[in-house]
Amino acid sequence: MIVADEVTKIGADYWYRDGGLTKRVAGTVRSVEAVRALIEKPPENQAPNAENPKTAVPDSFWVMLKGGARMKVEEVKEDDDGAWCRRGNFSFLIARERIDRIERDSTLTVKPGWQARGWTTGNPRFDQLIKTNGNRFGVDPYLVFCVIEHESHFDSHAISPKGARGLMQLMPGTAARFGVTNPFDPAQNVVGGTRYLKELLTMFGDRVDLALASYNAGEGAVLKYGSNVPPYRETREYVKRISRRYGIEPKQDRKATSASN
Repeated sequence: MIVADEVTKIGADYWYRDGGLTKRVAGTVRSVEAVRALIEKPPENQAPNAENPKTAVPDSFWVMLKGGARMKVEEVKEDDDGAWCRRGNFSFLIARERIDRIERDSTLTVKPGWQARGWTTGNPRFDQLIKTNGNRFGVDPYLVFCVIEHESHFDSHAISPKGARGLMQLMPGTAARFGVTNPFDPAQNVVGGTRYLKELLTMFGDRVDLALASYNAGEGAVLKYGSNVPPYRETREYVKRISRRYGIEPKQDRKATSASN
């Protein structure tokens, strides 16, 4: 009998980790059993919270695999060979060459100014991508949702007449700028689009209307009109529709209004 910290099966072989060493089991394995699973339960009537770290709800992670598959695990420890992952009482190694990235799966954080409300794309995977990346880059997930709803109506294969692609309708230059190699991959597209929104919000002091105008017409157009919504009918309608869907009224810009008359 071998007592190990972690056990995984790769092909016909079983591998186990004892401390910092990983070894292959030389003989025949009849069974793998959990010796114990120590779970520290919170006292009765005491809810988990940040002030009681021993009772806090543990984080979980998404291991995003190349090719689009993903796996949710409770713990990840990376080394040169890949990532040792734990799910329940079972631990296993995912080879480095199979991993695209690893993301922390956090519950939806509601920051000041964010619109806390129920929403769904109708696709659980898209919902999770929006929540994860909104929290990751500091953009209200509901704003990301509103942009995707308007841009592509949640069609990951959408292509506009101008060549914008995917859920968040990234133009080729924008996709390349944010490292998106496949704009039709929902995960890559939402990462790139959310990063772009964050950059625009930062550039214009968290002005949602100006970020939306820049997303539609380009930040150069907004700067050209003195950091105001450009007097383009399409852009103004775009800002108005998404702003109202998001729950705010777009500001009126006198300079841009005068320029359009």
